[in-house]
Amino acid sequence: MGLLDQVMGAAAGLSGQQGGGNEAVLGAIMQLVNNPQAGGLSGLIQSFQNGGLGEIAKSWVSTGQNLPISAEQIQSVLGNDQVRSIAGSLGLDADQVSSQLAQFLPQVIDQLTPEGTIPEGGDLMTQGMNLLKGKLFG
Repeated sequence: MGLLDQVMGAAAGLSGQQGGGNEAVLGAIMQLVNNPQAGGLSGLIQSFQNGGLGEIAKSWVSTGQNLPISAEQIQSVLGNDQVRSIAGSLGLDADQVSSQLAQFLPQVIDQLTPEGTIPEGGDLMTQGMNLLKGKLFG
């Protein structure tokens, strides 16, 4: 079972309670890493660096092992407003979302950066959409 399969399996368990599809959690994560207002994946990684968690975020991009992150650290970097916004769109509470992001964001970033570098421009969006399409339409 690949990392994306694990992400989708967890998303199924989480979103199944609310009647949403598997794509809800992964979609929220993909929006987060593709947010042009925040600078996309590069901007997201920069947010972690600015929050004192640069080494953790770099481990997700690199080809080595991913360092763990806590829900509290996710909340401190992303901010309460952004976490609550994601939670509201998924019909979950902010603590659940922080926990899910802490668990799956490192894996998604790792999957999107297999070469150990951040793809530029549309490459990331295309790669993410291909991952999502492959999972949904198989």
